Amino acid sequence: MRYRFYTADVFTHAPLSGNQLAVFPDARGLDGATMQRVAREFNLSETAFALPPQDPRHTRRLRIFTPGAEMPFAGHPTVGSAFVLASVGEIPLQGDTTPIVFEENVGPVPVTIRAEAGEPVFTQLSAAQMPEFGPPPPPADELAAMLSLSPSDLLQGEFAPQAVSCGAPFLFLPLRDLDALGRARIRHDRWAELLAGYWAPQVFLFTFETGGEACDLRARMYAPGLGIAEDPATGAAATALAGYLGSRDRTTSGVLCWTVLQGVEMGRPSTLYIEADKTGGEITAIRVGGASVLVSEGWMDIPV
Repeated sequence: MRYRFYTADVFTHAPLSGNQLAVFPDARGLDGATMQRVAREFNLSETAFALPPQDPRHTRRLRIFTPGAEMPFAGHPTVGSAFVLASVGEIPLQGDTTPIVFEENVGPVPVTIRAEAGEPVFTQLSAAQMPEFGPPPPPADELAAMLSLSPSDLLQGEFAPQAVSCGAPFLFLPLRDLDALGRARIRHDRWAELLAGYWAPQVFLFTFETGGEACDLRARMYAPGLGIAEDPATGAAATALAGYLGSRDRTTSGVLCWTVLQGVEMGRPSTLYIEADKTGGEITAIRVGGASVLVSEGWMDIPV
């Protein structure tokens, strides 16, 4: 059968930057094994397949695949699919703000679509799960060797490595500066020894040194187990990053905001906007959003 697809660049205002995404607006008739084969064919960080919702109160069921596995939740396919479906008329806009809900394997994920002059310009997800903190990570010297860095390149103390999940687990490794971020090269043999069986095998590096860019952090992400050598923008990690940073922020009540620049080292700069609500010292809501642009559309002949 022939299936229509679109591609978009997510977390960017400019084509040929940001994080690439393929979206199938109507994936009825495809099973999970076929979706996985299609995702490998595209070989992007993720490919999203939209289906009718199981709960009629929701907008779509969304299944998300990397080249290597199906994801319970992923950020850039969530905000990117909302943008694509609204752009092509699959989701009717309701004025300047349109609330929708995607059913994902992690549960219902609310998304807000913001529009200007009748066109979507910004999409923002709300995390379905609040932060869960994982077991202690391997020793810092072993993690540094895995990244081809020295132990002194990793921060310790308040900003020591920690694993956090808001539906997809990531190991956060804060680095001392941009030089360390640029020098990082993951060694797959060391990763397999240290993290392949760990609670959070995805590796998210970041530094508070921004090089004068209009952001709060610079970041990189590796997910060898998911078939992603490096990711230009990782929305699921951004939700968990809010847990990492928000739990360390001394603000007890209010809205915390961070802007993250990722993908620069790949030549695909991406900007992610993160918000976390705190009440009584606890994180009660997390939102991640950004802009997207349509890049292409086409048809794929898929045996079913």
